[in-house]
Amino acid sequence: MESERFDRATRQILEALQADARLSTQALAERVGLSATPVWRRVKELEDSGVIRRHVVLVDREKLGLSICVLANVSLVRHSEGAVEQFEQLVLTSREIIECHGITGEADYVIKVVVPDMKAYDQFLQSKVFKVPGVASVRSNVVLREVKYETALPVG
Repeated sequence: MESERFDRATRQILEALQADARLSTQALAERVGLSATPVWRRVKELEDSGVIRRHVVLVDREKLGLSICVLANVSLVRHSEGAVEQFEQLVLTSREIIECHGITGEADYVIKVVVPDMKAYDQFLQSKVFKVPGVASVRSNVVLREVKYETALPVG
């Protein structure tokens, strides 16, 4: 399914599921003005085509004791063989890293790290990030206040 082929009902389904993935097919059908069977088919098609990647629960990180959120710009040594692969493997296996983006500009990646405190962040850097031979530098920006955090994409 390509975005330009999404009709109004499909967009409404996506908006509703992004707000509450636990909606039953019947509740979803009532919201979009269709019967349950066509809504179920559309959701299944969205899942099968990869538009809907997975259903998740959003958890308040601070209530779990993960008070520190850091956006870190990571630069790799360009001539180091396997640097990209080693760093990306670290990213995939580190639970503290909840987002990673390859970027343009001065750094190669920006990672979002959540930890209980600054001591834990220092430990994370020392025991994991700085152990990757291809990491040249890390510039850390500690989040002071979250102004906006949305997971819903603008589909409407």
